[in-house]
Amino acid sequence: MKLRRKILFAIILLVFIPVIVMGSVTYVNFSNAMEKKSSNFYWISLLETDRKLKFALSEISSITNSAITQPAIQQSLKQPDFVLTYDRKQEINNLLINHPMITSFSLYGKDRLLYQYNAPMSFADMRKQVWYGAMESAEGRPVWSGPGENGSESSGNPVLVQARIIKDYYSLEDIGYLVVYVKPDLLDQIFWEAATLKKGDILLVNKQGNIVFTKSGEHIGQRTDFPFLQDNYSRDEDYYIDNYQGEKSLITFLPSHNTDWFLAAITPMNLISSESVSIRNIALILGAVSLISAFLFDHYFVRRLVRSINSAVNGMKRVKQGIFTPITIPPRADDESDSLIDGFNRMSAQIVELIEQVQTEQGRKKEAEMQALMAQINPHFIYNSLESINSMAVLAGNRDISKMVVSLGKLLRISISQNQELIPLQMEFEHVRHYLDIQKFRFEDKFSYALELPDSLKYLMTQKLIVQPIVENALYHAIEQMEEHGVITISAEEMGKDLIIIVKDNGPGFDLATLMSLWNKERINPKKYSDSGVGLKNVHERLKIRFGNPYGIVVCSSPGFGSTICIRIPRIQP
Repeated sequence: MKLRRKILFAIILLVFIPVIVMGSVTYVNFSNAMEKKSSNFYWISLLETDRKLKFALSEISSITNSAITQPAIQQSLKQPDFVLTYDRKQEINNLLINHPMITSFSLYGKDRLLYQYNAPMSFADMRKQVWYGAMESAEGRPVWSGPGENGSESSGNPVLVQARIIKDYYSLEDIGYLVVYVKPDLLDQIFWEAATLKKGDILLVNKQGNIVFTKSGEHIGQRTDFPFLQDNYSRDEDYYIDNYQGEKSLITFLPSHNTDWFLAAITPMNLISSESVSIRNIALILGAVSLISAFLFDHYFVRRLVRSINSAVNGMKRVKQGIFTPITIPPRADDESDSLIDGFNRMSAQIVELIEQVQTEQGRKKEAEMQALMAQINPHFIYNSLESINSMAVLAGNRDISKMVVSLGKLLRISISQNQELIPLQMEFEHVRHYLDIQKFRFEDKFSYALELPDSLKYLMTQKLIVQPIVENALYHAIEQMEEHGVITISAEEMGKDLIIIVKDNGPGFDLATLMSLWNKERINPKKYSDSGVGLKNVHERLKIRFGNPYGIVVCSSPGFGSTICIRIPRIQP
């Protein structure tokens, strides 16, 4: 996968998808919360509605309970073929028609209609009513039948019916029936006060699925198929989502105090979802904005960045082939991609310059090698000349001149003939010995020297010509100024993984100011005996360049106590 596609995919993966997931989770959680909140709201509303319904129905039941125990009704039902007088009828009316919601009633004996008030239903018709069987099974308890289940709603004259068996006050034998008709306004008042959401509805349903009553007044008497009406229904929650009247709705239910009834609240889901539509829209807008932002970021930034990286990669491929063409700079964006291109172009230019310098140095090196080959005759000429002088000195019997010439020849051979930078420590000490032998002829008996090199250190490797400059400084800055006999000691010893070469003299010594003065002047002014050495500072810098820290020279001196100079180098096996 290309880098640009990777970056775009990463942006979508890290921005777009999390925004969509977060919006979806928020939308779902909010919707569930709204469902739960609506269900709790309706559950409380249903509970309050059932409480009011129980109170209203109990009030009617209290009237009928009192009426059926009165002598006017008890005596009338106990006497066969009893004919009610006007006064007895008024007395019965006063017992039952004393509540504003009771519109009419019928009083039946065991086999006939005994008395009715605005309810001329024969005994035979009464036995055909849907509530008759429930009344027989109730054994004297009141049975209620709403407008939607007793057929009064479809007839255009809806009523709420209470039917009950009348028992003998003393023997508890069945002696008749009482049917009371109640205005539906009783239910209207109760359901009208019930709290509902906009477009929501509250239903009173019996176990057979008939809608007994509704707050909206719609669908009364119709049959439904609510799952909670089934005997084997079990559910942890008191609400669920299902279709009602062709519309997806949240249905909250509550068993009524009347065991044959259920209260159900219907809330269209589009009403609930409308509360979370704003969250859904915000999630969609954020998702669209993040996706558009990802493509804009890719178009205006990633494409240029990838182009700069590709240009650098192609430039590196050309460098690998030996082509150092600068990268064309795209329109500047003032960011790190510009620094990448500029840095690559500067690197290419520097490489070109270095190549040119190397080529120039190579040319100079070849020229120097040619000159060195041409000048090789000079050292041989010097050696041959010294051999001739030595022969003449031997023939003349001057052994001092012969020794001096021999030492000078060996000194020159070590200094000039050796091409290696590293030589055995024994050879370095041999070079110092020849140098001191020559100086002995000049200073005569003014000084003596000692070389102390353990056999175990003879073949360790060291930088060439690092001891002779130290000895030279001891001669010309210490021994030469002394009136008494001078002593120079050169020794070597191991210290861990390092090798220490010590040059000690018994000269007058010097202070720090004198040392710094000589150290600073060493590069600027040529020394008196410049042909014999390369200087303390030169030796120190050569060691630092060759071996790095902590290697080099350590100078220890004090006026009147001589000087000790330690050369520290790594222990190098041959």
